[in-house]
Amino acid sequence: MSRFRMLLFAVVGILMSGMTVFAQEVAGAGDNASSVSKYRALAAGIGFAIAVFGGALGQSRIGAAACEGAARNPGAAGRIQTMMILGLALIESLVLFALLVVFAVVKPS
Repeated sequence: MSRFRMLLFAVVGILMSGMTVFAQEVAGAGDNASSVSKYRALAAGIGFAIAVFGGALGQSRIGAAACEGAARNPGAAGRIQTMMILGLALIESLVLFALLVVFAVVKPS
């Protein structure tokens, strides 16, 4: 526990010493808009890639669990398939919502 405390205080000290950097005036803030828009597009693309990866991972797990459930209990295959399709639709809607967020964040200027 002592090492964890030392690490925690070290991290807090480093973060507190960095606060003065953010308080400084930015020189030439007017020419920063183009790089901000580039980084915004890059961040939105990376965020959407993470959302798609998570959605694909969730869909594959749902499909595998549904196949395993239908193999264990063939009589309940219809109900399992219905729940699987509902889960897949909800996951896909979350990925499409992430795409909408990306389009809202990266507006053409």
